[in-house]
Amino acid sequence: MHQRHDIPSAFRREFATPRLWWTRAVVVGAAALAGLIVVGFTWLAESALAVFEWASHWAWWLPLVWSPACAAGVVWLTRHYAPGAAGSGIPQVMACLEAEVGPTQRGLFVSLRLSATKIGLTAAGLLGGLSLGREGPSVQIAAGVMLAVQPLLPRRSLVSAQSLLVAGGAAGIAAAFNTPLAGVMFAIEELSRAPEQRNSGLIVAGIVLAGLIAVSVYGNGTHFGVIHAGPIGWPLFWPGLLTALASGLAGGLFARLLIASLSGQSADRFSRWRAARPVLFAAGCGLLVAVIGVLSHGATFGSGNEATKAMLDGAAAPAPGFALQKFSATWLTVWTGAPAGIFAPSLSIGAGLGRDIALLTAYPYAPALIALGMVGFLAAATQAPLTAFIIVMEMVDGHAMVLSLMACAVIASTVSRVLSPPLYGALAQLQLRRVAPPA
Repeated sequence: MHQRHDIPSAFRREFATPRLWWTRAVVVGAAALAGLIVVGFTWLAESALAVFEWASHWAWWLPLVWSPACAAGVVWLTRHYAPGAAGSGIPQVMACLEAEVGPTQRGLFVSLRLSATKIGLTAAGLLGGLSLGREGPSVQIAAGVMLAVQPLLPRRSLVSAQSLLVAGGAAGIAAAFNTPLAGVMFAIEELSRAPEQRNSGLIVAGIVLAGLIAVSVYGNGTHFGVIHAGPIGWPLFWPGLLTALASGLAGGLFARLLIASLSGQSADRFSRWRAARPVLFAAGCGLLVAVIGVLSHGATFGSGNEATKAMLDGAAAPAPGFALQKFSATWLTVWTGAPAGIFAPSLSIGAGLGRDIALLTAYPYAPALIALGMVGFLAAATQAPLTAFIIVMEMVDGHAMVLSLMACAVIASTVSRVLSPPLYGALAQLQLRRVAPPA
């Protein structure tokens, strides 16, 4: 028997409860603030990279000196003042969502202080030309902003700290990529395995609002413009399948390599050097990143967004082999332990891989394979195929390739699961080592 729906009671519950309206105002206001902060962080990060690019054009040899020094300085500051800011930021938010992390321990992973530190250190890494993205850090930054408003909620509010963390992390993705739908999917696929049904609408509203803040600042255009994919039919099948398999293999190996490098369990001499002399090791990695950048004529420095745009446009694109160079530079940057995201570099690596396969197969519509490479490598590296598919679709206005992008994401993610455990889940477990065991 269905209970009769009492409309007056439902109206009072939803619209006539001051405590509920205050909760909504706090959550939505915090999401808007998080979106604004991520927009400001984006401006700072892009400005820092622009300064580096100007300086490296002025003196080609400057990165060989400046990048190692900057990497060493960032790692020293991170290890001494903000160890919770190291790496992407997504594993920290995921670790903070674990039941074993209590309220007093959340500050190890997510806080306003870590958000502020993450902004400065990530921008400093881009000022040094390191191969990193700002999207993963944006997740931790926005989550810190959202979590900070918890004391403002009513005492018996149904919005928990976990809900605020999920909303903040997803808002960071939405604002960083200018892709609100991707933020919602990221919350479902990566952060929230069991979303709170009662507040899901409020949380989604906060995520979308953060994305709309970015849209209002940057405009409603797509991040990489509109691709010209050509006809989508059987001629795309075999090159597209090759791109999906290759990007899945490369992305799976990339994830496995990052886990092995960051776990500290390897017995090779480089891992021992990293453990014994982390700052000197970071300087060595920074020097290798600089050498790769100089050899690639600057294409591998920074997030790789400009190189990705150039490949999609077909103008002034990097030389063949860019994918391997960017792969190596990103791995070395992450291995230093500096604050560094991998979303944008992964898109750049995948774009290079798709472009190389287009050259190899003589497929005439390279942008289609470039887009497939982007979604395939990102899906394989993160093992979040739906998030990867929506991010790329929104960034390149790839609605004509919906089924192709979705199929590529699923195939690449499946190949990656054979080669590696989920990257962010494994890194979150490494973060949990920092939680002191109960006495």
